[in-house]
Amino acid sequence: MLPTKPAFALNAATPSVARKLSADSPTIIRKAKGGGLAQAIRVGLRFKMDELQRDLMEERWDLLVPYPNQLRSYVYIFTTYTDAAFPSDSTSDKDLRVTLRYEVGRYYGSLGRLKKAIDKQALDEAFIAYADMSLHFDKYLHAGGLYTYYDVDVNNNDVINFEINNISNNNNNNNNKKVAPADNALVYSDPNKDPAEVRDLVVLTRGPDKGKCGILIGIYPPTEKAENTCVVKLDEYRGMREILVVPKSWAAKRLGEQAPDAVFSIPRKGEIKV
Repeated sequence: MLPTKPAFALNAATPSVARKLSADSPTIIRKAKGGGLAQAIRVGLRFKMDELQRDLMEERWDLLVPYPNQLRSYVYIFTTYTDAAFPSDSTSDKDLRVTLRYEVGRYYGSLGRLKKAIDKQALDEAFIAYADMSLHFDKYLHAGGLYTYYDVDVNNNDVINFEINNISNNNNNNNNKKVAPADNALVYSDPNKDPAEVRDLVVLTRGPDKGKCGILIGIYPPTEKAENTCVVKLDEYRGMREILVVPKSWAAKRLGEQAPDAVFSIPRKGEIKV
């Protein structure tokens, strides 16, 4: 069935289409820093953040109360990893230590706001606090050498432009009749007429990360200097889920049947996911 609201489509025949790369713009796969401290941050804390997202988006206030104390236990791990991974007196190591400590400070400042939001069950405030935590944690992973890859001039524009133009031409050639997208197409709403909200699955339709998919985890209010922006947690790629802040008009809500975000498949202790 066609969506009733304005929609577009993006070919998603293969998992790699959202990261289609030209021969001149490869994804560089690098060996991330290892060791027990690195694993505790990259794997252990990331998993805890995913569990937090699941419980927050399902509004399980009873389960959210312990998270602030659990996450504070990682302060020592952050501090020890920062000093151990970049121990020298070189300018680069000194600068990295300052950067990493800054991101940790911002992470825990956001955690404090999350605790206050949980105490009064203020959902919108909790979403923004969680989005801020996710953003600063992701910046720490990037700066701390904990990402497993980085992209070099990734360009997905050709993929999306082909699909949008193709559907537009089909509609024009059929006297503006609606044309059903292919079975393997991502269908999404017009972000200006039917904007995405927190918890919606989205596809980025503009910008350097055009074509990538994820879930919207926070919306920032507009300011005098900037339009509405939102925080998107991208789908997993090589074991990582990057966090992006983009204009809200760039994140289009995906429509139709689709699998829920991966965090909702994480079973709770004592529960069995069917």
